[in-house]
Amino acid sequence: MPLALLALAVGAFGIGTTEFVMMGLLPDVANDLNISIPSAGHLVSAYALGVVIGAPLLAAVTARMSRRTVLIALMGLFVAGNALSALAPDNGWLLAARFLSGLPHGAFFGVGAVVATNMVGPERKARSVSLMFLGLTVANVVGVPVATLMGQQLGWRATFLGVSAIGLAAIAALAFLIPHDHEHATAKGLRGELAALRSVPVWLSLGTTVAGFGALFAAYSYITPMLTDAAGYAGASVTLLLALFGVGATAGNLLGGRLADHSLRGTLFGGLGALVAVLVLFPLLMRTELTAAVAVILLGMAAFATGSPLQLMVMDKAASAPSLASSANQAAFNLANAGGAWIGGLALAAGFGVTSPALAGAALAVLGLGVASLAYAVDRRSAPSGGRERVVASHVPQEAEAVRH
Repeated sequence: MPLALLALAVGAFGIGTTEFVMMGLLPDVANDLNISIPSAGHLVSAYALGVVIGAPLLAAVTARMSRRTVLIALMGLFVAGNALSALAPDNGWLLAARFLSGLPHGAFFGVGAVVATNMVGPERKARSVSLMFLGLTVANVVGVPVATLMGQQLGWRATFLGVSAIGLAAIAALAFLIPHDHEHATAKGLRGELAALRSVPVWLSLGTTVAGFGALFAAYSYITPMLTDAAGYAGASVTLLLALFGVGATAGNLLGGRLADHSLRGTLFGGLGALVAVLVLFPLLMRTELTAAVAVILLGMAAFATGSPLQLMVMDKAASAPSLASSANQAAFNLANAGGAWIGGLALAAGFGVTSPALAGAALAVLGLGVASLAYAVDRRSAPSGGRERVVASHVPQEAEAVRH
């Protein structure tokens, strides 16, 4: 695998850290700015809103620009947003800075996925995407706990200055490691990128992402009360258990990338099926501390095994202009975050029990399987010969295309 993938992983590590660290810093931010915890929670929503808006918007307006330049510029915007977060004098400014920090998130992963797949042969495209996403999953194991501890010991502003430093390191890595022969973006421009979103298969792929990862966040958003109220863990143990989730997500991401290079559709169906099984078993697994820890690991593995296949599938369906569709998939991930948490909350509010969000997530995973099955049926109907599908993870015409089984 090219060393240049390390530069993308460093950027992903910084993005993953700043996205999730706010959850652990909410009490510190609330106390320092004299606001309530629910008000501080809007800082999480502001970041997610920035991702949803910025992903397609920035990918579209930079469609004719050098992808190497775009990645560096996006990381520069990321550094600016986090530096402004550290300097924010009040909650209003911090909300604006968090929104700004979220803007480059989706476009970075979207454009980065296109660059990553362009640097490898067709038999390693899914693995190249999984290695970029490795930075995001490792952030949950290392970056978020360390950044949270830094914020608790040195103040929350120090955390965002530290994340800004990671962003600067990513800019240096991108500048030195991304090859110049992969810097030219598609000549189709904005019109060509927008045309990719007219495709029904693209929207079915995005719908699979929303339903599949909505299943994850329906359960994961309420994992703390499940672990404390159902499994009997002390509150102080939750941070370690969330790190176990990151370990599972990292393993699932790497496994999914390797398997998807052999069978993209099979890996997607297998991951969604495993996610259904894990979530259905969650109420049983949450009865003891040991099985609850296993459940947390399995949840991360099953969910993130589908990450690379979903990203690659969207790029496949928008093969002639993949940057916008690839970035839109990142917006879909964040819609899944918000929608899944809302649906899981409805199950809790209805009085179905502390583990009921997992069952709501299982229903969403079944929906994801249904949408993926519909997409498969559409593909088979439109396949030119024998129902075979082509994986086209890059628009570059001279690259070979892999056959997905």
